[in-house]
This record gives sequence, structure tokens and C-alpha cells, in this order.
Amino acid sequence: MRAWDGVVQQKAYAIGLGDGSSNMMWPLVVYFVLVLLLVAVMLLVSHVLGQRHLSPATASPYEAGIVSEGSARLRFSANFYLIAMFFVVFDVEAVILFSWAIAAREGGWAGFWEAAIFAGILLVTLFYLARVGALNWASSNPRPAAKVRR
Repeated sequence: MRAWDGVVQQKAYAIGLGDGSSNMMWPLVVYFVLVLLLVAVMLLVSHVLGQRHLSPATASPYEAGIVSEGSARLRFSANFYLIAMFFVVFDVEAVILFSWAIAAREGGWAGFWEAAIFAGILLVTLFYLARVGALNWASSNPRPAAKVRR
């Protein structure tokens, strides 16, 4: 590894980037300053050239042209968050199995059985979650039906 570092330092010195000390930081500083300038220019141009509407309809919230009903501060059921967590967990595990599939030949039979046990644990977990009702979207305490006047 030290030989490779020496080669990198020799190449850096040869193209004028210095001797490998703090002189190597100037491209990063220049890049950072250029990014900040670009952001400032974009915000300034947007402010100067942007449209301004002062009608009351501009300030009203809507989605897809439909007037909203009720508050935007809705409470979601915990089931929504559970489903989201299950999706992330099983998605990550699918990525692990996909990476195993790419390197299956290097892993041999030992790797195959490890992946099979891993997939089996996933299936057992999925069946357990389905059995305890964690994947059920229906609420556990449904709202009573509206009373109808006769």
C-alpha cells in the first residue's frame, strides 16, 4: 500500500498539485466556493425573475385541483408505520439475497445453505407476522356505522 501512496504522490507532484501536504486541499475549497456561488446565483435569479401572485386563491392549499376537505394534520394508524417498516426490512433482505445470487459460485454449497436458511427465516417471519395480524390493513376497532334517521 505504501508503494501505491508513493506513486500517487509522485503523480500529484508531477501535475503540479504539490507535495502531498495541505496543498492538495485547494481543489476542494474551490469546488465548495463554486457550489455556494452557484446556489446563491440561482436563488437570486429565482427571486428577481419569479412570478408573484397576490390573489387569495394562491394561498389556499389544494391537490390536483380539488379543494381539500378537513385538516392536513391527519393521524395515521400505527399499522401504516408497521407496513412501512416491514417493507424496508424485507427490501433490505431482498438486496442481501440478490447480492448472494450474484456471488453464488464463489460461496459454493456452504453459501447456498446459508442463503437457504436466511430465506427460511424470512418466510417463517412473514408467516408469523401474517398470523398475528400485523399485515392486516383493517383497523382492529372499526368505527360504528352512521345512524340513519327514519
